[in-house]
Amino acid sequence: MNENFINTWVLNTDMKRLRNANTIDDLPPLIQIIVQGWKRHSPVDCLIISPELELIGRQPVNELPLRNKAAQYHFFLSEALEGKRPGVGEKTSPPLSSSRWVVLDQIQPSIEVLDTFRYTTATQDDTIIGIQDDTIIRIDATAFENGGTLTIIIQVGRSPLVGSFDLFHGDSELPREEIPQDALAQAWGIQPGGTGTITYQFDKGQTFQLRATGGWVNQGGGINAFRARISVQ
Repeated sequence: MNENFINTWVLNTDMKRLRNANTIDDLPPLIQIIVQGWKRHSPVDCLIISPELELIGRQPVNELPLRNKAAQYHFFLSEALEGKRPGVGEKTSPPLSSSRWVVLDQIQPSIEVLDTFRYTTATQDDTIIGIQDDTIIRIDATAFENGGTLTIIIQVGRSPLVGSFDLFHGDSELPREEIPQDALAQAWGIQPGGTGTITYQFDKGQTFQLRATGGWVNQGGGINAFRARISVQ
């Protein structure tokens, strides 16, 4: 069996460095296959990738049976060699994008976005002041003519910068230096490593803007990453 495979390990920490160094859309094709194939919260995934860079087998190791793991793993490899694509038809993570324009429809109602937010400081009259440096994600949900529920699950990176997120109509003029008064929904003060959720029900297809910033709390300048799963049901 071994002569049919080349075995290697890819650590999550390596993947993180790759994501930080490149936009997701510009990652090498092999890395894109790995990112699209792994299962959320699974500590170890076994992915079988063909020489043509096609995912032909997928097995989260923790889901192997407690007994006869070796036999089950051998069976998994055999099915992949026979072209049965074990595990590939199961639900995988939503597409991961670095684009700041997200289009959702009935075929692809969920997308994950990876981006950053900042908070900068400047000196004015010998006083250090904070300056918002917004990241804007535009969401097109016009395909849902009868409306639906927009849900955004946000995970903030571990750098020491708190994140605040606001949802606006697509044509709203976004405030720059004050707390927004016309936001449709918000998730403020998400701590490093923490998560938050924005939910908004709409009755017809429309566009939205998601604003990410490091403001609203007293802190120094900096940058942090965030990952947002954006979906309509």
